[in-house]
Amino acid sequence: MGPARPGVCKSGRHTQLCEVLDDGAVSSEPFRDADTSTPAAPGLSVLVEPHGEAVVLNVAGEIDLATAPQLGDSINAAMEQRPETLVVDLSQVDFLASAGMAVLIGCHQQAKGNLRFRIVATGSATFRPMELTGMTDEISIYPTRDEALTAD
Repeated sequence: MGPARPGVCKSGRHTQLCEVLDDGAVSSEPFRDADTSTPAAPGLSVLVEPHGEAVVLNVAGEIDLATAPQLGDSINAAMEQRPETLVVDLSQVDFLASAGMAVLIGCHQQAKGNLRFRIVATGSATFRPMELTGMTDEISIYPTRDEALTAD
């Protein structure tokens, strides 16, 4: 076998960097640069938390082109539970790309008339991009989870 090079592997709905060997075989282990001091790229985690008639999605990590579909799938699965209120808590999100904002807008439009769709976002990583694009004029965005859950 020859030297490995970085590649992209898909496993279900997840995409990650992995090793592609010169013979075309793909290692099941994630790709690691020779410099082991560089941490692997962070992914996205979504934890579903019921709160009475509401559902909170605790989102952590980075929402970019690769992880936005996972966020959309999680939101759609939560909407299928038909809660009165769905809160997407982005407090632990480190990066929000336009692909993630597009997912949030699409889910908000899908939720209209069916449930209250709310987002928790503060700071430069999440609130600021939404503010700059005008999303804050269209979607209910709250600084805390408690405010999102108790607002009428």
